[in-house]
Amino acid sequence: MECGYYDRDLCRSCTVIEVPYEQQLARKQELVRELVGAHGEPRWLPPVASAQAGFRNKAKMVVAGRVGEPTLGILDGTRGVDLQDCPLYPEPITRALHGLAEFTARTRLLPYDVAKARGELKHVVVTANPAGRLMVRFVLRSTRQLPKIQENLAELRRLVPAADVVSVNLQPEHKAVLEGPEEILLSEQGELSMPVNGIDLRVRPRSFFQTNTGVTAQLYRQVRDWVDAVDPTTVWDLYCGVGGFALHVACPDREVVGTEISAEAVASARDTARAMGLPQRGPGSVRFLVADAAATPADLPGTPDLAVVNPPRRGLDASLCAWLEGSGVGHVVYSSCNAKTLARDLARMPSLEPVEARLLDMFPHTGHYEVAVLLRRR
Repeated sequence: MECGYYDRDLCRSCTVIEVPYEQQLARKQELVRELVGAHGEPRWLPPVASAQAGFRNKAKMVVAGRVGEPTLGILDGTRGVDLQDCPLYPEPITRALHGLAEFTARTRLLPYDVAKARGELKHVVVTANPAGRLMVRFVLRSTRQLPKIQENLAELRRLVPAADVVSVNLQPEHKAVLEGPEEILLSEQGELSMPVNGIDLRVRPRSFFQTNTGVTAQLYRQVRDWVDAVDPTTVWDLYCGVGGFALHVACPDREVVGTEISAEAVASARDTARAMGLPQRGPGSVRFLVADAAATPADLPGTPDLAVVNPPRRGLDASLCAWLEGSGVGHVVYSSCNAKTLARDLARMPSLEPVEARLLDMFPHTGHYEVAVLLRRR
């Protein structure tokens, strides 16, 4: 992939962009095979490659610069570097970033100055679905300039006409945390539809969704294929997010329960299940609970035939590993963005043997990836 920002030494976020993509993929495959291989010898399916450009469905842009002359991109120390034309983003996001820069300048929103710890607008976050519809979020330090955004929503619609969801997040603290706990919805629509494999998932402003929709679709299909081959009667989807795995494995003879600590994500998952006409009890049911995955097994009756886990980079809590190891659950599907913590967790669950695995390259030009493993009780 060609990137003028990288060539001009303005941005080095894509740390391995100079490595041919085939080699990037091979290096990641070698790494995950070595880490997982210490705990079994699964059959490795061919790796899933990504598009090399335009694959990211979300742009998290730091706002810097001056009133009337904002930059949207990253910080070089405390200086803003404008990355509105970053080739990682698809055209709808690029157009939106240009529109948001113009909106920020015209409404004279005050960029946050990290060095002086003053100013108001910290970030803009844009999420795009496959059809090019958008969710736009402004991250402000306070409500001081909220009225400016509210009063100029018509102008925002003109400059970013694809924005279906618009919100403001308040992050008053001076630290490197993207968002705060309070979200103020400014649009009538509160969720962005995210169609994946024929399932119209929904994403709210504070919901997590994988950043590479194309590879995510293949991840969901892979997990669905594994679950269907095992053919369990009961499935628990721990760390379920907006319900992607749970809704993909739903079928008439199966009961599926998803748990997630984010109430926003669970609300989105429930909306999708309701729209699909899925019952909440009995065969064919899918239900979602707001719960900490580590504590969930103690709160749910019985033991599922199969569990799906998709933890953050830190991996599973030791308590959840201990429960899975001693529970008698027959199969586990583990989707991981960090093979080092995956390997640590496999060591904690020696009764669960890796039988099939696949690398899915969510993040080209970096050292990051997703790896999914099917585990079977020995």
